[in-house]
Amino acid sequence: MSSTKSKLRLMGALAALATLALGVSCTGFFVNPTPTAITVTPTTPTIVSGTAGGNTVQMSVNATFSDGSTGTTPVSWTITPGSTGISAATISSGGLVTASTSLTTVGLMNVTATATKNSAATGQTTVTVTAACITKITLSPTSPSVTVGTTVPFTATADTCNGSVDVSSVATWLSSNTTVATIDANGNASTLASGTTSITASSNGVVSAAVTLTVN
Repeated sequence: MSSTKSKLRLMGALAALATLALGVSCTGFFVNPTPTAITVTPTTPTIVSGTAGGNTVQMSVNATFSDGSTGTTPVSWTITPGSTGISAATISSGGLVTASTSLTTVGLMNVTATATKNSAATGQTTVTVTAACITKITLSPTSPSVTVGTTVPFTATADTCNGSVDVSSVATWLSSNTTVATIDANGNASTLASGTTSITASSNGVVSAAVTLTVN
């Protein structure tokens, strides 16, 4: 009888050890994997200032974990002014970005997500806050002619249902001939060689009429 009990105890102990070994090999004592990298989506969204539709965007994250898997993870959200230096939006604890209620406030905002289980795992993207209901964008100066080496600052003014708004800092600028001049994100054209190039600016789907920049 005692021999049978001893065998049963031994078999039970071996089964427990086998179960423990399996758990260790598969999950490391069942410890949940930690997030090691985070991607914030959507990437570089655009919203509009004011309180009408289109003034918010819901941010989310996709995490890569220490075991190679991917999925969601709890994060804390922060938002700070971008290169424009203007506070144009806020963010909720749940990742909802809301534009400024001021119809003339536009700017770039940096959104950062930090994993609550590993503060070293962060992700960031930029939210553009532009003017609502843009109907037309006008550039100035209208027909500049300068010498090589001159920097020409352009301004993009949007006609909107709420009046005129300067969108120079949030517009997408384009020079059609980059051998003659390039243009940066703020509308500053750097002239490189003699010739002409067409300068345009766009924001929220509206493209300006082209302005010809002549470089002598």
